[in-house]
Amino acid sequence: IVMAWNPTHLKHMALPPCNYLFQVTLIDGKLNLLWNQRSVDVALGLPFNIASYALLLHLLAKEAGLKEGKLVGFLADVHIYENHLEGMKEQLSREPKKLPKIKTDNFKSIYEWKYEDTTIEDYDPHPRIKFEVAV
Repeated sequence: IVMAWNPTHLKHMALPPCNYLFQVTLIDGKLNLLWNQRSVDVALGLPFNIASYALLLHLLAKEAGLKEGKLVGFLADVHIYENHLEGMKEQLSREPKKLPKIKTDNFKSIYEWKYEDTTIEDYDPHPRIKFEVAV
């Protein structure tokens, strides 16, 4: 279990961080990652959180020489802002596409990893939906 932020720095923050800890488990030879989040902006924050923790799971599994398992988010105070409603309706009307794959070449260690080492394969996004920051 890893605390994702330093609680002693809270006095320097406008808000406490939304995602606050993650844990990894090993089940049937696969590394799984569960992250906890105290507040979730579905339109803008959640896609970034999913991508970030998916990358972390990928890199940790490579570091440990394990296969990637499940990525699970435990999400509290999940919200959609009023100015995001139309965009979310548009998103829900779309047919889901095949998920892309994360690939990292020449992996030596998570400590030596650079973002250029990793690529996303078979990424076929729908057209962009613009969401304004609500707060």
